Amino acid sequence: PMQQQKRQPELVEGNLPVFVFPTELIFYADDQSTHKQVLTLYNPYEFALKFKVLCTTPSKYAVVDPTGAVKPQCCVDIVIRHRDVRAAYYGVIDKFRLQVSEQTQRKALGKKEIIATLLPSAKEQQQQKEEEEKRIKEHLTESVFFEQTLCQPENRTASSGPSLLTVFLGIVCIAALMLPTLGEMESLVPLYLHLSVNQKLVAAYVLG
Repeated sequence: PMQQQKRQPELVEGNLPVFVFPTELIFYADDQSTHKQVLTLYNPYEFALKFKVLCTTPSKYAVVDPTGAVKPQCCVDIVIRHRDVRAAYYGVIDKFRLQVSEQTQRKALGKKEIIATLLPSAKEQQQQKEEEEKRIKEHLTESVFFEQTLCQPENRTASSGPSLLTVFLGIVCIAALMLPTLGEMESLVPLYLHLSVNQKLVAAYVLG
C-alpha cells in the first residue's frame, strides 16, 4: 500500500513524462537509407507501459508495431517508414504522437509529439548549413575587427597621462605610509588603523 501511495501522484492522466529519442525525424528524398527511421521509447519507471503511435497523416507512413508494451526500466524501438516520397510533400511537417499508459489502465498517462519532415536532398541541406556557418563566421570576424578599432583610441589616451585608478592608488599608499606602524602605542590613531611594517613596505613599493 505504501508503494502505491508513493506511485499514485505520477499516474495522473496526461502528466507522466515520456522519454523518446529522437524528437524529430528528417527523411531525405534522394537518400533511401533515411526512408526508414527508428524511434526509441524508454521506460525508466518501475511499472510496465503500454504505448500507441498515432499520426496526423497515417497514409504517408508505415509504422511497424504501432502498439506494444515496454517492461520496467527497458526500452523499445519503433520503426517508421516513409512510403510516399514525392516532391509535393517536401517541407511539409507531419506529427507523430506517442501515447503511453500503464498496462492495467486504459487512459493515456503521458504523450509526446515527434515532428517528421521530408526534404529533397541531404546534400542541399548540408550546403545550406555550410553557407549559414560561413555567414556566421564572417559576421564574427567583422565584429571582432570592429571592436579592435574601437578600443585603440582608448588605450592611447590612457597611456598619455596617469589614470584615475593610478592617482587613487597613490593617495591610498601615501595615507598608508603616514599611519602608525603596529606596536607604536602612543598614538591617537585607533588600533585597527595601525599597519604592519610589511604593509608599509608594499605601499612604498607601489608608490615607487
